[in-house]
Amino acid sequence: MLDVSIVVAVYNEEESLPPLCEQLDRVMRGLKKRYEIILVDDGSRDDSWPVMLRLAQQIPCLRLIRFRRNFGQTPAIAAGFDAAEGEVVITLDADMQNDPADIPMLLDRIASGVDVVSGWRKDRQDRFLDRKLPSMLANALISRITGVHLHDYGCSLKAYRRDIIKNLKLYGEMHRFVPALASWVGGKIEEVPVRHHARRFGTSKYGISRTLRVVLDLMTVKFILQYSTRPIQIFGRIGLKFGALALLMLALVAADWLAGATGAYGGDGWLGVLNITEHTYLHKRPFWVITPLVFLGFCLQFITLGLMAEIQTRTYHESQNKPVYVIRETARSKE
Repeated sequence: MLDVSIVVAVYNEEESLPPLCEQLDRVMRGLKKRYEIILVDDGSRDDSWPVMLRLAQQIPCLRLIRFRRNFGQTPAIAAGFDAAEGEVVITLDADMQNDPADIPMLLDRIASGVDVVSGWRKDRQDRFLDRKLPSMLANALISRITGVHLHDYGCSLKAYRRDIIKNLKLYGEMHRFVPALASWVGGKIEEVPVRHHARRFGTSKYGISRTLRVVLDLMTVKFILQYSTRPIQIFGRIGLKFGALALLMLALVAADWLAGATGAYGGDGWLGVLNITEHTYLHKRPFWVITPLVFLGFCLQFITLGLMAEIQTRTYHESQNKPVYVIRETARSKE
């Protein structure tokens, strides 16, 4: 058993890989721990894989995994978790914006009894409008919904005890929610400020469009954390509330029709005095029927079907032990 496994998801980072691996190797040698560095090539289209093969000839303790295509950051991290042999697993980005020099601090916090240590890019070196602002809003939303309050869910620099993550199954964009999932199984979570550098090589793989996917996955996390073993509690409550609303609307329409039919209030219906209906009965206005039908028929049902599909997806993969990625080849440094 190794002491530390470092997992790095790689996608089109041929320029940053050599300095990153050199820094990781230097930091870990200084700690005098048994370690491995796992690089997962998530279907890169540049020369990342040939660069990784060259680095494996120069740097010891390097393990390489190459996907057949681009599956995404979460499957890449999941593959690293599955391959990791260390008692502590550390993740960080391949773009050199995370600082390997912060790893000893993370390991110190793990040694103090913490199960998950999450980095906080307190002085983040990114553009405000399209990177920092969406991240701030997402962090506040995630913290409120999951109940695990962190400043920076999006920071990839994290340390985990192996026994916390070995049973986690990651899908979609779920890698950023691992602290919340770890808290669900009783893990102790701590956040520490870490350094953050401006990108030196390549271009960012993130954008505002990714925020929508994060929000959808957040719904799944909330469902898993609170209702996965009792789904009737969420769907039953929603159904009862809309059922009560439907009965109220039906009662209003019936009362208005009866009042209008009997000639009360000049034949305009009793709601006519509130100017809700003007020379037309409430039950004749299609808006009152179409609006709830659109909401119930499209919005609510699609969200519900999405959550059910998430559960079915997990059942499909986990019952057959199917991974969410396909490995093309592997390599490692020679001993």
